Amino acid sequence: MIIKVCGMREADNIRAVEQTGADWIGFIFYNRSPRFVSSLPAYLPSLQKRAGVFVNASIEEIIGTARLFKLDIVQLHGDETPAVCRAIKAEGLTTVRAVSVGNENDVAAAARFEAADYLLFDTQTATRGGSGKRFDWQLLEAYDGKTPFLLSGGINETALGDITAFKHKRFAGIDLNSGFEISPALKNATALSRFIKAVRHAEQTRHAAETASSH
Repeated sequence: MIIKVCGMREADNIRAVEQTGADWIGFIFYNRSPRFVSSLPAYLPSLQKRAGVFVNASIEEIIGTARLFKLDIVQLHGDETPAVCRAIKAEGLTTVRAVSVGNENDVAAAARFEAADYLLFDTQTATRGGSGKRFDWQLLEAYDGKTPFLLSGGINETALGDITAFKHKRFAGIDLNSGFEISPALKNATALSRFIKAVRHAEQTRHAAETASSH
């Protein structure tokens, strides 16, 4: 399972989160976000893949920022078309297309973004995410696309049981942000570490049980 921690900005906090066992660390390049990264932090993660979140930015701006921050992953969180996904992929970057979910129709519409490497299903808000609220994951039963997806929106330490119980053949990971914050862009690294360890343990336990039942 991919575990992404998003909305990072402060150098010391980035260092701390780097030790939590996350797979991806994300930076938000949207100037209306309270987690907006306006300049290069004094420290960037070297253990994890770096992800950048953009909202309706030009392809030139995305590519320029990706080079400056040495991004591995670009997450598109606005009204970007499949053509933008393809253009970003052509630069050798992994693409994640965010899909805001309010009802089953939003899930069905995700099929048009098959050009992305991953989808990220997030809670529908007027502010492009960051609501701290979780949508109804049962709506994803309607998703029958081929693109793997991450769950986002309001995930905190109380969500462990739900994550463990959630099953979908395209479920690839989770995105953690406001549910582990002390203040915008400042994460509680201790809580993150504890939660990630618990998720990994539950994942291993389930895998072992599935392997045993198949023999």
